[in-house]
Amino acid sequence: MRINKYLAMKKYASRREADKLIEVGLVKINGRVANLGDKVSEKDVVEVSKRVTERMKELVYVAYNKPLGIVTHSPEKDQDEILDVVNVGVPVFPIGRLDRSSHGLIILTNDGRITDRLLSPKYDHEKEYLVRVDKPIEKHFLRHLGTGIEIEGYKTKPAKVKQTTEKSFNIVLTEGKKHQIRRMCAAFGYITNDLKRVRIMNIKLGNLKEGQWRKIEGIELREFLKMMEL
Repeated sequence: MRINKYLAMKKYASRREADKLIEVGLVKINGRVANLGDKVSEKDVVEVSKRVTERMKELVYVAYNKPLGIVTHSPEKDQDEILDVVNVGVPVFPIGRLDRSSHGLIILTNDGRITDRLLSPKYDHEKEYLVRVDKPIEKHFLRHLGTGIEIEGYKTKPAKVKQTTEKSFNIVLTEGKKHQIRRMCAAFGYITNDLKRVRIMNIKLGNLKEGQWRKIEGIELREFLKMMEL
């Protein structure tokens, strides 16, 4: 594995930021200063300067409006990864996923405490989406969305659903199975043409433009952490 990918995986920095750390001599492999392009294995000892680890102690929370086409996890060759386009000055990582064909709100942080508390369905934290499908919506479809749908042997939790136009609706989930909304729609013969996340708990997308980010702080942050009992 390339050293920049290793550092990104360990949450020290994005791959681009890791290259900068390597260029200025802040990373060592087995006691020697690392070079760009070096590869490491599990047997290698990687050391990162205290200047970097001290900076990581500052807890940062960011709301980002992810555009279509940006990958949140495990990008393939030539794909744009979220950590390569969001630079907040401190290494952060995305909480949860928003697939390449979806857009909207995603939270990035360096606070590992919130990962399970935000993503685990046992906490019932709300996530709100705007969905547009390929044909007029029938009432029985919305009713089943609200009460739960069987998808591949799993019944989804009850959700809050409200139709907004002939072919679109708003849905609030308290869980996040992979491609859940798309699969729920497909179970009733609907194709999801657009999927946008607009809220996670008390954090709202609001007027944040695509590709832009803002820090979560003040009253908004205190409420966010309080809801997760932190």
